[in-house]
Amino acid sequence: MVNKKSEAVINWDAKEYILREKHVGWYVGLTIITLALAALAIWIQEYTFLVLVVLCAVVLVIYSVRPPRELHYSISNKGISEGNKLYSFADFKAFGVLKEGKHFAIVLTPRKRFAPRQKIYFPEEKGEAIVDAFGYRLPMEEVKLDFLDKIVDFLRI
Repeated sequence: MVNKKSEAVINWDAKEYILREKHVGWYVGLTIITLALAALAIWIQEYTFLVLVVLCAVVLVIYSVRPPRELHYSISNKGISEGNKLYSFADFKAFGVLKEGKHFAIVLTPRKRFAPRQKIYFPEEKGEAIVDAFGYRLPMEEVKLDFLDKIVDFLRI
């Protein structure tokens, strides 16, 4: 007998990340920090560092104003597909559910030691089916924001 849950395909659309609102103060702070680091680089005559500081500031501004893409997700026996990418369940050792404000996300913990965790947002109304589908294939563990996630939240990026 074949289990119907193992054959189920669940589809949903969600943003690739949460766009956090940035006020003028955020951009002013970034400018002040960039100018301070640039002045330090000029003072110690490290022009490579100067280029790196300016480049990082430009990339951070571009990334912070870029709207998140709407991605299509689906879960099947093959794994989870995100747009055109397919991630096998064998690549992950566990999953957890994370609530960030009013947004929910599945956090997949990779088997590889230095691979980053995958965060997949989902709509609340499909949450139970999505969590059940992951629970059928992977063990569930409690997840919390790690140090890098807390820095990203603090910087609002």
